Amino acid sequence: MPAPHPPEFRQRAVDLARSKVKPIAEIAKELSISESCLRNWLAQADADEGDSNSTRLSSNEKRELAELRKKARRLEVENEILKRAAAYFARENVLPK
Repeated sequence: MPAPHPPEFRQRAVDLARSKVKPIAEIAKELSISESCLRNWLAQADADEGDSNSTRLSSNEKRELAELRKKARRLEVENEILKRAAAYFARENVLPK
């Protein structure tokens, strides 16, 4: 699902907020977004730019984490399939012919 605001819009909003020409609340109101939304964009921009004070994951780290979770789920499913197959063949080899 695409973000409701294009990256260029977000970056411009962050740049305006960082310029401190106007309060964040006023900038957010002028852009028709919530103040908390703009503050989240600021925090994410700080994380993406490597701010050592940020406790957030960068966008790249978020993408990597999502990919790793997807891979882990796939591997868990594959492992379960292999366990069931091993159990099936173990039972088959025990039964008299």
